[in-house]
Amino acid sequence: MDKEYLIHQKPIKALFIFALPMIIGNLFQQFYNMADSVIVGRFVGESALAAVGASFSLTNVFISIAIGGGVGASVITSRYFGSRDYGRMKQSVYTSLLIFLLLSLILGGFGLSLSRQILQLLNTPAAILDMATEYLNIYFLGLPFLFIYNVLSSMFNALGRSRIPLYLLIFSSVFNVVLDIYMVNSLNMGVAGAAWATLIAQGISAVFSFILFLKELSTYPSKETDIFNFSELKGIAGIALPSILQQSTVSIGMMLVQSVVNSFGVEVLAGYSAASRVESICIVPMAAMGNAMSTFTAQNLGAGSSKRVQKGYMSAIRLVALFALIICFILEIFYPAIMALFLGAEGTVLALQTGTGYLRFLGWFFAGIGLKMITDGLLRGAGDMKMFTVANLANLGLRVLIAVLLAPRLGVAMVWYAVPIGWLANFAISYLEYRTGKWKNFGKETVKTAG
Repeated sequence: MDKEYLIHQKPIKALFIFALPMIIGNLFQQFYNMADSVIVGRFVGESALAAVGASFSLTNVFISIAIGGGVGASVITSRYFGSRDYGRMKQSVYTSLLIFLLLSLILGGFGLSLSRQILQLLNTPAAILDMATEYLNIYFLGLPFLFIYNVLSSMFNALGRSRIPLYLLIFSSVFNVVLDIYMVNSLNMGVAGAAWATLIAQGISAVFSFILFLKELSTYPSKETDIFNFSELKGIAGIALPSILQQSTVSIGMMLVQSVVNSFGVEVLAGYSAASRVESICIVPMAAMGNAMSTFTAQNLGAGSSKRVQKGYMSAIRLVALFALIICFILEIFYPAIMALFLGAEGTVLALQTGTGYLRFLGWFFAGIGLKMITDGLLRGAGDMKMFTVANLANLGLRVLIAVLLAPRLGVAMVWYAVPIGWLANFAISYLEYRTGKWKNFGKETVKTAG
């Protein structure tokens, strides 16, 4: 396939071809993350599911930092790729890898030293605190692997090679599930077994990904470049930091809201945790389209074609609308089987009611996050980060305020009522910025700054 197909092929076809491997790959990633919940819920019990769920909102923050940093850094790489400046492209890649490796070590150390205290601040029920802490500590040990793999995946995507991360994810997902079952069920390691299975699978994927990426990078001719470049770091930071904020917004909101849900007890937490895992899967195609729109925008602005970006945006709207219809249909028809997958026949009535209530309500609103993601992706790909940041802060603020102020008074359902309100507010702000057309001029400025 032409490596520059995002620049040359029909926008809807190019976006779909680019996004499809990311969707499949991210689904596998979510499935093997979800495997921890399913396996401990079925083989250990509802309390173990709640323990993994209590850790999930916090682990998602770190996953989002890794993904957001990778996507943000890959914008610069995509721009250089679009302009065929392979020397500076390699500099941006090496700089990104070194910075995010260092960041992962710092965050991992921070998490290991304060995991129990953070869970206590989130009102984690005392009955599951030890299990949740044990799961979280093992997770933090594997944080460097998580970061390196996600940054490399974004770099593969920046070069239009989104199939390579897909193959690695399929391998690691299957391997993780096998390890999960063996460690949790056969070795009776409980939640610790699920955490170790994830760490091992991610570690192997990160090593393979690094080897394959070095081989891919060697195919692009360029003069010898420095491994680290401060001017490239400045350009990367200008895109990556707001991108981390955007990717982390939902996760930070989930973590803050988690403390509200935790106060309702273990049964509600178990149902909410199961539904949150399903929500993460449903968001996958929308996030993939947003990341595809980001790379599509960056490459085409690098090639000097803002009109093609607008055509791509309209194509992306049609694609996310289709995905939203499919998601709504699946959740409304199959929600009993989905919840039973997590909770089994032993699930309490309150846990089932919480999970099904969350899923059936949210199923009608995934078009909102799809529109948010692709509009944010366009602004991020162009380097138009000011209103992008404002929009995502509005999303976070609304979700947290509604949950914190209203859920204790009106019930836990206010937690999920707040979700589409945040999504739609975010989209409205980002779309108004898109309509101004200012983003068309940011591409040149971003590359100039990075240089």
